[in-house]
Formats: sequence, structure tokens, C-alpha cells
Amino acid sequence: MPHSDLIRKYFSAYENKDRKAVESLLTNDFVFTSPYDYRIDRETYFKRCWPYSEKSPTYGIETLFEKGNEAVILYDCKTKDGGSSRNAEFFTIEGNKIKEVEVYFGSAPKDAWEDKIESSGSESDAETQFSGNKRRDSSFATE
Repeated sequence: MPHSDLIRKYFSAYENKDRKAVESLLTNDFVFTSPYDYRIDRETYFKRCWPYSEKSPTYGIETLFEKGNEAVILYDCKTKDGGSSRNAEFFTIEGNKIKEVEVYFGSAPKDAWEDKIESSGSESDAETQFSGNKRRDSSFATE
């Protein structure tokens, strides 16, 4: 299976709150890193991260690159409570399973920028509202 299909299944399982599917996609020695977690193991990952699935996240994949046993994804995430984020994740694949994920938190999603620019009147005002995060143009993004 192409790594991009594996990663899409992973995100789909989160959207559908299908923990068994996520478990089946991860190696037994899976590790996860984010700005809040440093190389936590599989069990700790499910304790800390799985509860997020209850917020009913949806993931709008913008870009997904793969090379060898590695892949990078850029996506917009929205939750049922109105939360949103734009993140990137770096995946390491072993066989047909995910061995490691590193998450990098990014700026607010593009549509949030557009809403803020429209309501504030300028991009610089919107940047201030987003704590200085600068919008990154992604002319190479795919849908």
C-alpha cells in the first residue's frame, strides 16, 4: 500500500473515532512527538492523544509528500466546537505501518485568515490577531 494511503487511513480513522483502526496502523514500538510530547510510546499516545477524537476533528489535507519510508502532510483541522489549526506531520513508515509521527503546530487555517482579513480590513491586522503567525502561501498545495 502506498504510504499516502496509509496516512489517509490514519486520519480517516481519527475522523470516525475508530481506535481499533488506528491501533492496526501503528507498529508496536510506535513513538509520537509534538511540542507537548517527546517520543512518547504507543500506550501513552493513546492516553494523551486519543481523547482528542471526541472533538470530532475533520482534516482537510492540503499536501502529502512521500519519499522512501518517510512522508510529510500539511492539513487544516477543524473541531465541532469551532477550534481549528493548520499543522504538519512527519511520518516514518516501517513495512505497512506507522512507526513514528512528529507533529509541528502551525498557523490558523487559511479560511480563518481570510475571515480575519475580511473582518479586520488588512492582513497585518489579522496577523496581530493570530499572535504574529505569518500566513504561508502554498502555491504547490494539492487538494
